[in-house]
Amino acid sequence: MNLAEWLERQESIHARSIDLGLERVAIVAQALAVARPPYRVITVAGTNGKGSTVVHLEALLRAAGYRAGSFTSPHLLRYNERVRIAGVEATDAELIGAFERIERSRGATTLTFFEYNTLAALLVFADARMEVAVLEVGLGGRLDATNVVDADVSVLCSVGFDHRDWLGDTLDAIGAEKAGIFRERRPAVLGTADMPASVFAAIERLHARPLVAGRDFSWSLEAGLGNVETRRDAERFTYRGLRATVDDLPRPALAGAIQLRNAATALAAFEALPGSPPLAREWIVRALRSAQLPGRFQILRRPGRGTEPVEWILDVAHNEPAAQVLAENLRARPVSGGTIAVCSILHDKDVEAIGRALATAIDEWIVCGVPGARGSTAAELAERLAATVRAPVLAESVSEGCERARSRARPGDRVVVFGSFAAVGSALRWLGYTDASTSLARESA
Repeated sequence: MNLAEWLERQESIHARSIDLGLERVAIVAQALAVARPPYRVITVAGTNGKGSTVVHLEALLRAAGYRAGSFTSPHLLRYNERVRIAGVEATDAELIGAFERIERSRGATTLTFFEYNTLAALLVFADARMEVAVLEVGLGGRLDATNVVDADVSVLCSVGFDHRDWLGDTLDAIGAEKAGIFRERRPAVLGTADMPASVFAAIERLHARPLVAGRDFSWSLEAGLGNVETRRDAERFTYRGLRATVDDLPRPALAGAIQLRNAATALAAFEALPGSPPLAREWIVRALRSAQLPGRFQILRRPGRGTEPVEWILDVAHNEPAAQVLAENLRARPVSGGTIAVCSILHDKDVEAIGRALATAIDEWIVCGVPGARGSTAAELAERLAATVRAPVLAESVSEGCERARSRARPGDRVVVFGSFAAVGSALRWLGYTDASTSLARESA
């Protein structure tokens, strides 16, 4: 079977697409001998900020000379995006080889699509002789497949409302699930001190080593010393860490003020990793400049109706906290014209809260239908947004929505595509990309 055929098969092996729990995946992990990896592991959880923290960590580890890999989800355009080895996506052959070994080892145990993915990543990392692997939690933490291995360092970026059907209706309940990645007497890095009590209770119960943003490490943006050449010469990033203070750093290449927090959290996780060397300024500079993450306030410029190009912003904001950050980023980047949204949100998300968060930052809405079991029609989505969105334009798909946005956008306007990974992936395809990283490389060239 080719990779596409393997992925299609994995969708049907287990009765439920999401089935949180470690019992089944642990059985297969033991059979594959990946439950105790020969490399060190940093596990990253959080309602938002996970992906950005992972790419900063991966870039920093590689800059420091580690052979490092990362596992993230979901993907935008290609499944291979999920597993990276020393900065390069896993090949079809590497993934298929891992799937074949999983099939030979699982026996009668069934696995979800994500569980296959997690086990395959662990196998690929072992085969590639990784020194450190950075694992992004898929959903929650305690019962997520990535939690089948014990992390040497656990990172919790944030706790907010999302996935209530699986994690609970209160921040305390959600925090307890995410804190399930912490391990006894090992570092637990918190990207914010604004965490529910359940997170600190878990740290205390495990006698874990808390490293809290604003207390144990911090950051600031200041007027520069003039020693670093960046496109934003007027501002410099300072990191005050566990073992060192490093100043006169460039701002992260990833757009948005929140990336200062995510980068600092990654730096703290590096410092907390057992055996890690003292931070070198040149490593941090290289990491901040090289970290890339498509679909997170990603800015593209495309021809509009007139002679001036129109700015397109792609963001996978798919819950209320992410929508609030997107709104802040839009307000911090004013345009002379209006903001047109192409919006596609899964049915099980808090659509109403997302609409409220972005209502004042968007002038025109194009609401798109979402296919699949978790989807809805454009009309259904518009009905749920009715309290905050007036007279939205309806489109059957994101591609149709992008076409409508392009026809409506005038010089000075911008188009914002948001709501899910699938929405951003569809927009990238419509814009002519077949590789998510290429979309970043072209724009920065």
